[in-house]
Amino acid sequence: MGASPLISIGMRAMTANYAALQATGNNIANANTPGYSRQTVQLETATGQFTGAGFFGKGVNVKTVARQHDEFLVREAAISRSIASSDAARADQLRQLEKIFPMGEAGIGYSAGQLFNAFVDVSNQPQDTAARQVVLSRTQELAARFRTAAEQLDMLQTGITQDIKLNVKNANELARQIAELNQSIANAKGLGHEPNDLLDKRDLAINDLSKILQVSTIAADDGTTSVFFAGGQPLVVGNEAATLTTLPDIYDSTKLQIGTIDKGITTAIPSSLLGGGSITGLLQFQNQDLTSARNQLGQMALGIAGGLNAQQSNGWDLSRNFGTDILSVGPARALASDLNTGTGVVDVSIDNPSLVQASDYELEYLGSNNYRLSRLSNQTAPLPVTVTAAQLAAGYRNVDGLNITLSSGTPAVGDKFLLQPVNAAARDMKRVLDDPRGIAAASPVTGNLGSTNTGTASIAELKVVSNTVNPKISVALTFTNSTGAYSYTQTDNTTPPPVVTTGTGTWTAGQAITFNGWSMQLNGVPASGDTITVGETLYPANNNGNANALLGLRDLNLIGAVRAGNGTTAPTATDAISQGVNVTDAYAAVLADVGVRVQSGLLAADQSASIEADAVARQSSFSGVNLDEEAARLIQFQQSYQAAAKMLQIAQSLFDSLMQLGPR
Repeated sequence: MGASPLISIGMRAMTANYAALQATGNNIANANTPGYSRQTVQLETATGQFTGAGFFGKGVNVKTVARQHDEFLVREAAISRSIASSDAARADQLRQLEKIFPMGEAGIGYSAGQLFNAFVDVSNQPQDTAARQVVLSRTQELAARFRTAAEQLDMLQTGITQDIKLNVKNANELARQIAELNQSIANAKGLGHEPNDLLDKRDLAINDLSKILQVSTIAADDGTTSVFFAGGQPLVVGNEAATLTTLPDIYDSTKLQIGTIDKGITTAIPSSLLGGGSITGLLQFQNQDLTSARNQLGQMALGIAGGLNAQQSNGWDLSRNFGTDILSVGPARALASDLNTGTGVVDVSIDNPSLVQASDYELEYLGSNNYRLSRLSNQTAPLPVTVTAAQLAAGYRNVDGLNITLSSGTPAVGDKFLLQPVNAAARDMKRVLDDPRGIAAASPVTGNLGSTNTGTASIAELKVVSNTVNPKISVALTFTNSTGAYSYTQTDNTTPPPVVTTGTGTWTAGQAITFNGWSMQLNGVPASGDTITVGETLYPANNNGNANALLGLRDLNLIGAVRAGNGTTAPTATDAISQGVNVTDAYAAVLADVGVRVQSGLLAADQSASIEADAVARQSSFSGVNLDEEAARLIQFQQSYQAAAKMLQIAQSLFDSLMQLGPR
């Protein structure tokens, strides 16, 4: 046996250790390269050679260069990355939303309180035009604050639209890269070894895509990886990529939804299927948080304007005319789905502003002359409710102060309509009364106690509850005993000769006496023979009856009332004040709701970011480069290389010795 086998083993050993040194050096060079997976040289023993003395080894072979990769850890990191990206995107938007609803003097609640407080001076001096002008100025300021808040919400929507489009563009670019890498990997796969760098690039592209959309992957035998999202929608299959696109919402073109274009066919993707990713966070904010904030703002605007205008219409201005509206708001609207196939047109209007809830509604035609009405923010009795075609034709008024009608056309089964009673209310809020003399501070009717009364009764409150009141009708009450029984004489002076009617009634402590569109509350107890007369106000410039009522709106439940009966009966005057909140409490509720959303959003973002960091750390600990380990391997492979070189040196010396033993 000569020295050649030893030389061969030494050469193989040097080659193997040089390859290991090369891979280790490459790891060190790429220690900070994003997406790089540590590579190792896999060695195998060369097949031994049989001799009469047994099998002698022939050294080592370099089998391949493999990368450290664990599919489970990669998927875990990708999913956690998607969720963290979704939560972070929503949290960023919630921080901006919080700034739109400031506390203290900068807030809408403070401005509304200042408006109602301005009626104090009007009540003290009804004829003072300066006090009246203050009311108009504060009305203007309140309307401006509502519009500003609504405009800021619109700006948030514009920003979301741009961000979604940018994310879709980036997702399409990443999908195209993955498809191209799939082709390159499939081509390289035929060479018999894994193209590690290409695989890392594809994994990095999928990781980046996971920040935008939550995706799942399936590997194929040819080395390609198919990418799916939204519960199985194909995004990349082999070397072909579908195209993501943005589509207008089926109801509201200012809002976006996500779709795909594959082989020329556009398919809308429900946001509920998207899972995680920044697009999901943006859509969640758009469809839930922003919509809720806009509706709460609109509900406040509608409640304030509705209450103010209603009470204004019950009083007299300085020209002895019933008051006209002080504020106007954007109208309620009904939007037909783009997917409708029928010709039905639905209208919605407001019957009672204080009953309207901060929500959108969906009306769907079920067929057989039946519709289903649902409240989208929450479902409390009586919703969802079935509405008949006959009810809709007459104007359906049994839910949340709305009047819903089918104004024209015929719907097809499955047609849907989005009802937005308050969505545009704040955006278009403005003061419509410019003349301070037009403030209806006076009550059209005045009450007077008889000069010879002996009881303790006094007029606690006399207010007009309907603008159908006729001041020309006077009512004289005469109490016939001390238990509240009375007789009355009603005189209608509208046309001569006067029309006189008489009758009897009974007053009970705590209950109002009502006639002709006005309501009177008494303090104390009347005695037999006591009289009270209610008739036309003779000097409206000096009367503050309606100014007091306007001031009292500050503490009335103007917003979000829920009437008794849960929509099974027609509305009544008392139902509207059975629940609800005043303006101050309504704004506090908005602040609380936004605050809770912000805190929960930030908490979710912190938690998901922590989970993502742990998942990425586990993946990095397995496939990332540790410089201390690589430095140790350098020494290991250097020593092995040097030992192999020594082996060659010895083999060379043996060969030289053998040559010297030959014939001379």
